[in-house]
Amino acid sequence: MANGRILHTMLRVGDLDRSIQFYTDIMGMQLLRKRDNEAYKYTLAFVGYGDESTGAVIELTYNWGTTEYEMGDAFGHIAIGVEDIYATCDAIKASGGNVSREPGPVKGGSTHIAFVTDPDGYKIELIQRS
Repeated sequence: MANGRILHTMLRVGDLDRSIQFYTDIMGMQLLRKRDNEAYKYTLAFVGYGDESTGAVIELTYNWGTTEYEMGDAFGHIAIGVEDIYATCDAIKASGGNVSREPGPVKGGSTHIAFVTDPDGYKIELIQRS
């Protein structure tokens, strides 16, 4: 499967509007598309930094009437590369986002990372690009 490409990561969310606001206003992504499935009572919203034809995106899935999910211990995080991790974290905090691990070197290494927690508790790792 050498010609494969990661298309998206799906996250189940308890409040779709709140999640769209977080990923667009706080994380700087764009709402790429959104659609309701009335027959099966769910809504999908796709957010990302660019067109789905060229990069991976996040699929936010809202199952109508479900406001929260139990977080398992298998999922770790989504990683996003950023140009200036310190300025990015300052902007996230200024927008009301939750920086749950301040930027700094990873333990035992030199790469600078930080963690942000989204409204549903999912972790987003920010990685300083070299």
